Amino acid sequence: MSTARPERTGAAHRLAALAEDALGGRLPVRLRAWDGSETGPAGAPVVVVRSRRALRRLLWQPGELGLAQAYVTGELDIEGDLAQGLRAMWGAVRERGAHPPRFGPADRVRAAGTALRLGAVGPRPATPASQARLRGGLHSKARDRAAISHHYDLSNDFYRLLLDETMAYSCGYWAGDEAGFTDADAQRAKLELICRKLDLVPGARLLDIGCGWGSLTLYAAEQHKAQVTAVTLAREQAAYIREQVRERGLEHQVDVVCQDYRDITGGAYDAVATVEMGEHVGDAEYPAFAAALHRMVRPRGRVLVQQMSRGGNAPGGGEFIEAYIAPDMHMRPMGQTVGLLEAAGLEVRSVESMREHYVRTIEGWHRTLEDHWEEFVHLVGRETARVWRLYLVGGALAFEEGRMGVDQILSTRPAPGGDSGMPPSQRSWYTALDAR
Repeated sequence: MSTARPERTGAAHRLAALAEDALGGRLPVRLRAWDGSETGPAGAPVVVVRSRRALRRLLWQPGELGLAQAYVTGELDIEGDLAQGLRAMWGAVRERGAHPPRFGPADRVRAAGTALRLGAVGPRPATPASQARLRGGLHSKARDRAAISHHYDLSNDFYRLLLDETMAYSCGYWAGDEAGFTDADAQRAKLELICRKLDLVPGARLLDIGCGWGSLTLYAAEQHKAQVTAVTLAREQAAYIREQVRERGLEHQVDVVCQDYRDITGGAYDAVATVEMGEHVGDAEYPAFAAALHRMVRPRGRVLVQQMSRGGNAPGGGEFIEAYIAPDMHMRPMGQTVGLLEAAGLEVRSVESMREHYVRTIEGWHRTLEDHWEEFVHLVGRETARVWRLYLVGGALAFEEGRMGVDQILSTRPAPGGDSGMPPSQRSWYTALDAR
């Protein structure tokens, strides 16, 4: 005698069927819904849909952005290791031929029917407060200022807690593998490497565009006795650097300017650096940015661009990053950036990939976030703290899997006769770089 298999009508089973249709393959995660129902492979990361509102949000905003909105509001969560859950989803996309969610007209009708049966139909949920809201023309000066402020003016206290004592918010350089080599050591090694590549000597004039909290500016002034002009759009950053300049007695070496790079006047700098700022310039605007780098450096001077890139078939930042972290950012494959710099008249002399270094750098920031979770929540609220958790975990995974990269591109402005000013060997750049 056989018994019929009971029909599974719990919310988790209905949601799983809907998700598998959208993905074009089996779910690589386990799903638990608000009614206690659960389905999916045993031992897999568990995605918890805490309320019907999460489903309603996805109906109104399908895809990555809707999922991110549900996560940052706490309507959707991943039980246990968030990185493992995201890795499983990307693994399905890469290895089993599944595709990012696609919602055609038939999919929307089917999803609406499921939502109706689950009692999730309703008005569009409010956009999370942490999502950027920009106005004005793309990459106008006012809009760029607002985009930078959204991310970098979160508060100096927040970044002081997240970052190490260098306050460097960019990829470190892991020149040493021994256990005692810290996140701060990696940042100092990166700063020293940049200064060596730029051939900074006492009195050299350095222009630091998009200077962040002044890690390179302060290091170049203190360790290499350079004369530095630091440029940032973020008022919180400018205030922090000026405070550090006063405390360290560097008033005669450092000038801090809060302005758009398009408003920089003067030139003939011995060196120009822009560390992870070029991603904010915009695609259409980048040729003019590269031309500005060429104009600002003297003949035989050097330009170093440290910039994130994307894989040839990868989207780069994606909807979540652009909505919550870096609005209007643009990443391109590294080779395209090299081509733009060369088209501006710069001679590219060295390109160094630091992709794996960024995995370690971001993992360090994520450890700090988790170790001081309640402090971060107190500073910026739980929703923004969850934004940063998703950002850091997802970012480390993107670099780990090669969907994003980061590179140091060193260029020179050759003199009229072609003299680049470069030495025959770059071996000295790396000598004793890990000494602390």
